[in-house]
Amino acid sequence: MSLYRALITVSLALVGGIHLAAGDDAAWLREKGTLLFEDSFDREEDGNLAKAIGNGWNSATADRVPDVKQADLDGGVLKVINEPRAGHQPHIHHEAGLEDGGATFRFRFPDAGKAATLTVGFVDRQTPGVHAGHLCYALISTKPPQITLSDYKTGVMNLELRKRRQEYLDRKEKLPDDLAALLATKSKSFPWKADGKWHDLVLVTEGDEMRVTLDGKPVGSHHSEGFAHPTKRWFSFLMNPSAWIDDVKVYRVK
Repeated sequence: MSLYRALITVSLALVGGIHLAAGDDAAWLREKGTLLFEDSFDREEDGNLAKAIGNGWNSATADRVPDVKQADLDGGVLKVINEPRAGHQPHIHHEAGLEDGGATFRFRFPDAGKAATLTVGFVDRQTPGVHAGHLCYALISTKPPQITLSDYKTGVMNLELRKRRQEYLDRKEKLPDDLAALLATKSKSFPWKADGKWHDLVLVTEGDEMRVTLDGKPVGSHHSEGFAHPTKRWFSFLMNPSAWIDDVKVYRVK
């Protein structure tokens, strides 16, 4: 741990049996990081295709349904809705390029009474042995109301593990104990109070640790080797079925 992190980690709180570091990750990003890009979405989108959002964003799914507006810039907010015909939830990403660092942004679920998930994290399509380069994410869900930190690189998106897991899923069989136990080490979930309000989220990776802060309060952290991937090339969002995003800032600390 850096001297700065040691200084701002002023205490440990025991919440629901989970130890949380009380460091201010938003301040860590601002004071020790380099701002790679930011976006408040104060413009209009240019059509429906992959680069319609502008400012360097790209949608990996937009061109599948060119007649449908999945991403709408409305009143300075990025509003995204899943179109089932695309065959994949909207995947919206921006070039990043960091090892340690992370992002701050605001989000809202417009239909809080319904099941919804916002997945946010990092991708490196140049990484061999990993499906679509999916590295690590925070999955924010309303039902159940939890935030899950997940290492995809050495977990469910590792090609060997993915192939083995899929065989059991296709047969609707229980995973063997060794595989289930391994995958269980790759994720950790924390409760949150899901609603339809705006929330501020901070997501960071530092070494093999991923941490999440919600509305200024540390929610949880998890250690897994995939979090330490040295080149997180893309910062990305996936939404199902809908989420609103605003005030995105992405920083590189290392």
